[in-house]
Amino acid sequence: MDELNLIQNVPVFALPVIFAITGHEAAHAYAARHFGDNTAYLEGRMTLNPLRHIDWIGTVLLPLVCVAVGGFIFGWAKPVPVR
Repeated sequence: MDELNLIQNVPVFALPVIFAITGHEAAHAYAARHFGDNTAYLEGRMTLNPLRHIDWIGTVLLPLVCVAVGGFIFGWAKPVPVR
């Protein structure tokens, strides 16, 4: 029965985290552009599309490994480039 509980809890926790990571990284891009740095805008990172901000190792693989071993869930998004 624990497997079913885990399968139900993953989307409940993962979706808000994905939206938070997306908003956070997009805010970095918007702030950089506001202050004159167009690097993130030119690379297409000033968007609310989560696929543009997902780092496959830090956002997908490492949290899954952490869940599998039962430890603290840790991860990161692809950093927004700035000059």
